[in-house]
Amino acid sequence: MAQTDTAPFSAHERMIAFRYLRARRKEGFISVIAGFSFLGILLGVATLIIVMAVMNGFRTELLNKVLGFNGHSMVYSSTGAPIPDFRARAAILSNTPGVVRAMPFVEGQAMASSRRTSTGVLVRGLELENLVKLSSVVNDKLRGSLDKFDERNGVAVGYRLAWKHGLSVGDQITLVSPEGPTTIFGSAPRIRSFPVVATFEIGMSEYDGSVIYMPMSEAQDFFAQEDGASAIEVMVEDPDKIEEVIPAMKQSAGQDLQFVTWKTSNKTFFNALQVERNVMFVILTLIILVAALNIISGLIMLVKDKGKDIAILRTMGATRGSIQRIFFMTGAAIGIAGTMAGIVVGVAVCLNIENIRQGLSWLSGTQLFPPELYYLSRMPAEMNVNETIMIALMAMGLAFLATIYPARRAAKLDPVEALRYE
Repeated sequence: MAQTDTAPFSAHERMIAFRYLRARRKEGFISVIAGFSFLGILLGVATLIIVMAVMNGFRTELLNKVLGFNGHSMVYSSTGAPIPDFRARAAILSNTPGVVRAMPFVEGQAMASSRRTSTGVLVRGLELENLVKLSSVVNDKLRGSLDKFDERNGVAVGYRLAWKHGLSVGDQITLVSPEGPTTIFGSAPRIRSFPVVATFEIGMSEYDGSVIYMPMSEAQDFFAQEDGASAIEVMVEDPDKIEEVIPAMKQSAGQDLQFVTWKTSNKTFFNALQVERNVMFVILTLIILVAALNIISGLIMLVKDKGKDIAILRTMGATRGSIQRIFFMTGAAIGIAGTMAGIVVGVAVCLNIENIRQGLSWLSGTQLFPPELYYLSRMPAEMNVNETIMIALMAMGLAFLATIYPARRAAKLDPVEALRYE
């Protein structure tokens, strides 16, 4: 009989391909392999989407917290001394194209002491008009009040620091600075007590457990900086293009200033995050690859089991191309179904990642994702549409590639030999 090739991927070919997916009792082992291949692709795609989303969210949250506290660029005096004309310099920097705001501050290390404990802290002095612009501090988690902050000579402390010292709004905290007045015996420490007027939560445990804000004039006096500022914090419109704004700021504010960008000060940390992200992507891709290899083994066994059927189809006029497409669709169906199911599971988990974390913590009786270790108070997840599409295409691509060899092997099967040994 003359062989007449049907239209590619016709209804007849699809019917046979999907019929092979519903294995009968004697083909149960092949069905199990197909099921494991489906589950492997599902878990691989879902895990890859979840891990990439968590890594993206982790980087974004850390970047927002770090930049919300330290700004996009820190401006210091090139001599290392305090900046005397900081208000004029800050005004000039604020008017530079691309700059959102420039905020001078006084900063120093101190020891915080209370009846419960003593810990090292970072004290930052800010004027009230600048402090209220910090959305990471002034938000719905702020306890107490910053009204007349400059006049009350009180301090705002991170909520984890307040918890360590057993403090609440209205209590006193003692700060000790090693840079005190000079005596005949050397430099004496400066010791002062301040009322806690507010507690804040930035959302990064490192800052919430060690940062204290105080009025700038009080900080100047406490750290003996007279009328100078330790540095000026600059925020720009696009943090990723901070290097493009630096030359204009130097030209307008003066060449005697030193600019340190967030990319320079946090380079090692964010590079480590990027390396970890890339390594996790490669490792989890292997899960999908293993599932694709299962498709190969399952289809090879299916081809061997369906040798008689292939021979009959060939004698009825089916071409090699038709046989190849039938087995291609059989394997591709597993890859597509597994990928689609993996996307649904991955997206569902990402949308409820924090509730899942809390549920697992409650079931296990342990704290998953501890803020002391990961710096953040909640588990973030930020899905990227392009990244999710790339993962789906990669998974289906691997599944399609896995079907090529078994499908070609089925197409090359000699119907005479197949029927002879049946």
